[in-house]
Amino acid sequence: MRELVISRDEFETRVALLEEGRLVEYYVERPGRESLVGNIYKGRVENVLAGMDAAFVDIGLDRNGYLCADEVLVPEGLRSQARKITNLLRSGKEILVQVVRDPVGSKGPRLTTQLGIAGRFVVYLPVTPVAGVSRRLEEAERERLRAICRAIAPPEGGLIIRTAAEGADEGAIRRDLEFVLKIWKEVKTRAAGASAPALVYAEADLAVRAVRDLLGFEWGRVVVDDARLHQRLKNYLRAVAPEVADEMELCEGELPLIERLGLQEEAKKALARRVELPSGGYLVIDHTEAMTVIDVNTGRYVGKRTLEDTSVKTNVEACREIVRQLRLRDIGGIIVIDFIDMASPSNREAVLATLEAELAQDRSKTYVVELSPLGLVEMTRQSTSQGLREVLTVPCLCCCGEGRVLSEESAFIEVYRRISVLASASKAPLVRVEVHPNMAARLRADKEMPLARLERKTGRQIQLEVGSHDLPLERVTLVSD
Repeated sequence: MRELVISRDEFETRVALLEEGRLVEYYVERPGRESLVGNIYKGRVENVLAGMDAAFVDIGLDRNGYLCADEVLVPEGLRSQARKITNLLRSGKEILVQVVRDPVGSKGPRLTTQLGIAGRFVVYLPVTPVAGVSRRLEEAERERLRAICRAIAPPEGGLIIRTAAEGADEGAIRRDLEFVLKIWKEVKTRAAGASAPALVYAEADLAVRAVRDLLGFEWGRVVVDDARLHQRLKNYLRAVAPEVADEMELCEGELPLIERLGLQEEAKKALARRVELPSGGYLVIDHTEAMTVIDVNTGRYVGKRTLEDTSVKTNVEACREIVRQLRLRDIGGIIVIDFIDMASPSNREAVLATLEAELAQDRSKTYVVELSPLGLVEMTRQSTSQGLREVLTVPCLCCCGEGRVLSEESAFIEVYRRISVLASASKAPLVRVEVHPNMAARLRADKEMPLARLERKTGRQIQLEVGSHDLPLERVTLVSD
């Protein structure tokens, strides 16, 4: 059974998805840091770059959006061989674009002209005349939904029936389509009267998206701890799914619902580098600029039979937790998993089959490459949010996100040399410097007398001022009189 917990206070909105009582997805949205994905803008093309086969579009944000040629609809009559950005766009042109990826670092949002308005069961494609059904469904169900798709197809644009429509009848799907068609009509009206750059459609907030996207036709339990939000979600459901609008529960209290259920501590574990497995093994999850790397280790688990058996059992157990962590942290992009080496090809196939079976429960798009003889699996995953790591954390000020700092011995050598340079360059007979307490203690050590050596070497009197323990070990600050 699925359970959706939605908690809101003055600081943030949090959504937790539980499957069989276990936390599998967790999202946080804060005022001013909402995701832009799904927003539609009337933008103005600023630069068309033939060398990148892309254009930059002003949509009214601090940074221009990036639009590559593959994301631009080709006008009728233009040959596919001529699909170059210089043939498709020109500077100054006003176009409707939709955000498909949030800004990251110094990069602006990624855009597309292939617009889509998402409902609970369908995605309406106003400018792309295609029809289809999610490939994640069984063939018999896909055939049933194809028939519904043909029966309700809108006169203009295209239609995709989502995985969540599994089991839904034609009436429910038709009602959902009518809802998104009404939204598109409003978007067209707004766009016609707007001057670029302008926002013409804002994607729903986290709470509405959660109710829309995380629960399929087989309705699970939904609990909300804020009365106003509860009423707003009921109003939304009355428009798209009136049969379940009154089943949503309101559970107010002194503490936020997430804390009352003990989910906050569970969510904090999703920020840890190390993840424990029930058997005693563990995962190590590392993020790099290019990819996420997950290492599987046996840890305390030594098995009972052979090394191969121990490796297989740990790897199979790891598959379940890896997929849970991918969903919980919403990790996207390239992912490399280093499983424990297995000699038997059949065992490698069994582990890969387990991984793919677990990924079938993930609503995000994934692609898995076969398990290599070295035990490596390469895969990609399309994230649906900024991820907990981006929302809840910032790079460490001490290590600048590297995860490691200088050892005390290395820091002392650097401090010693830095003081030597400062003292030698000074024309004053007395030089005052501020250093970390540990460095001050080492410089004043009785046996080695490094401070006395420095004074003899530089010909200057050196006075140490002991700084805070919060200072980086290698920090040396020249103190003026």
